[in-house]
Amino acid sequence: MSSFSRYHFQGQRENEEVLRIIHRHWFNIFLQYTGIGCTTTILIFVFSTLPQVAALSSDTLPPVFLSFILNTFLLFLWLYSFLIWVDYYFDVWIITNERIVNIEQKGFFNREVSELQFSRIQDVTSVVDGFIPTMLNFGDVYVQTAAEEKRFAFRQIPDPYTIKDMVMQLSRSATPEEARRINEKVTVGKRVA
Repeated sequence: MSSFSRYHFQGQRENEEVLRIIHRHWFNIFLQYTGIGCTTTILIFVFSTLPQVAALSSDTLPPVFLSFILNTFLLFLWLYSFLIWVDYYFDVWIITNERIVNIEQKGFFNREVSELQFSRIQDVTSVVDGFIPTMLNFGDVYVQTAAEEKRFAFRQIPDPYTIKDMVMQLSRSATPEEARRINEKVTVGKRVA
């Protein structure tokens, strides 16, 4: 029994078992928050030294105005950092014993959910590009399906080689009956269209 068997998601089928829940690697959000931290430090430094520089010139800026501008920038940085966290936390890939479910959060109020049956998988590729991704073992996994469909992508996930092997193994074990049923469904859909 899987350690993820206690997890359930909306749209889960009756006998479907969750095998793996995947979020992006922590280094992805770390890089974004490092940029926000650097920007915040620079803003605080600039706005704390600006009154002293302005005092040397004939133009003086009221401290209340500078405080208002600084706080406005900091508020937008805080909102942006919250948006980054929401995007990181709610972007999830769920691998079950029947399919892959991709839940992608786009902004605060937009979510895209897509799924892929294992019987439709033709090829799985893992890409680890760069020194840091190699050292921390994270990268992308691309799942190629039928020609008319786009590639299914797991972006910046931990342990991409294990995920690739898992998806390939589940794809190979997909029953021929399931593949035939899905193929018939697609063929009937094409005839209707």
